[in-house]
Amino acid sequence: MPPPRRGKGKGKGKGRPGRERGQRALFRRRKFCRFTAEKIEWIDYKDLDVLRDFINETGKIIPARITGTSAGYQRQLSTAIKRARFLALLPYTDLH
Repeated sequence: MPPPRRGKGKGKGKGRPGRERGQRALFRRRKFCRFTAEKIEWIDYKDLDVLRDFINETGKIIPARITGTSAGYQRQLSTAIKRARFLALLPYTDLH
C-alpha cells in the first residue's frame, strides 16, 4: 500500500472557502422542511396542490436533497405521490 499523498493536489486548502463557487454562494437559499414548519402530521395523497410542488415537469419526484424535506416526510411524500398516480389523480409522465 503506497503512503498517503501530500503536497499539490485537489485539496480545498487554496484561498478562502466558498470563493471557487463565485456568485452562486451568495444567493443560496436555506433549505427547510416545509412539513415540519407547518407541523403537518401526515401527508395526504388527496392533497394534490401540495404533491404537485414536489414533482418536476416530467413527472419525477424531486429528491429531498433539493427540496430540503426531512427523511420521514420524504418517505410519506413518495408514498402519497405513488398512491395519487395509481388512482389517476397525478400523471406518471408529462405525456399524459
